Amino acid sequence: MSAVFPLSHQNFIVPLSEIAMYAARRRQAKLAKPPGSLGRLEDLSIQLAGIRNTLNLSVQKKVLLVFAADNGVVSEGVSSAPQSVSRIQAENISLYRTGAGVLAKQMGVQIQVFDVGLKEDTRDGFIIPVKLISGTENIAVGPAMRKSIAATAIHTAYLAAIAAGEEADAVAIGEMGIGNTTTASAVLAALLGVDPATVTGRGGGLTDDMLQHKIEVIRRALAVNRPDPKDPLDVLSKVGGLDLAAMCGAFLGCAHARRPAIVDGFPCAVAALLAMRICPAVRDYMIPSHASAEPGFRLAMEALQLKPFLDLDMRLGEGSGALLAFPILEAACTVLRDMATFDDAGIDDSYLAEIRAQEDRP
Repeated sequence: MSAVFPLSHQNFIVPLSEIAMYAARRRQAKLAKPPGSLGRLEDLSIQLAGIRNTLNLSVQKKVLLVFAADNGVVSEGVSSAPQSVSRIQAENISLYRTGAGVLAKQMGVQIQVFDVGLKEDTRDGFIIPVKLISGTENIAVGPAMRKSIAATAIHTAYLAAIAAGEEADAVAIGEMGIGNTTTASAVLAALLGVDPATVTGRGGGLTDDMLQHKIEVIRRALAVNRPDPKDPLDVLSKVGGLDLAAMCGAFLGCAHARRPAIVDGFPCAVAALLAMRICPAVRDYMIPSHASAEPGFRLAMEALQLKPFLDLDMRLGEGSGALLAFPILEAACTVLRDMATFDDAGIDDSYLAEIRAQEDRP
């Protein structure tokens, strides 16, 4: 357990309930279907039972937490969009006007948008103000922020996620911050010890020349700051961003609250990896949603040992892909809770004995 996550909190993130997962596996074996025929839905239902410590699963109340912040590295010309878009789109997300906003409205998901570090103060919309600083520094010339700021962002979002978990059955996590695919690539390259070219993509849309420039900026940031891959807080504070820090804290808070936390795209996946490096037990509370088109996403998923449920070539961010996982969670809950067993359906399941025996063999 890293010192970034207060030691007094560590006992509140516990392993999934083995008793509930055992009961869920037994119920799955009794449901009127061939063994394993619902594939990953069965695995998901067992994971959800372990998270919630019950077989009476439901995902009626849903929330999307979006953490908005600006990144000083934008001054290096690594983004096709101006920095002012961060504030404008944060407001539009809170008003349900963006891609994530309209999807959330359609699915009945409440959105909470937090200003953890926007450069410009918000003017309209329903933004929750928790601004720590007005954007980070340029990582190409020095650290993004002080360690204390990064730690405070983690703890702030940790508490926000616990509060959200008191009201919601499941939590999706998203971000808004121009330049955050650059910081996410830098953090991932540092954590995995790989060249930035292997994890860096076009973000919101870059030409070939702009992409190469973005890679060189990240290389410079790593050389200047020399982040310690064994210290997630050091990596985060030197080459990360406040949106990444907050999402990291949100994953920790969801685990504390025993709520499934849905991973969105590339920056969110990197934040999830940071959370796992801080507290390994948090990984079992994560639900992958979609496969981001960003090249670093696959490596982040491999490090997390997670496999996305959807592949739609999405790269919008905002939590838009995470929202699409809610119906999958609902389906997993419904199958485990409501599907008839062989006894209920009046079916003699002895014909499956040989199949089950084969599946039970090591």
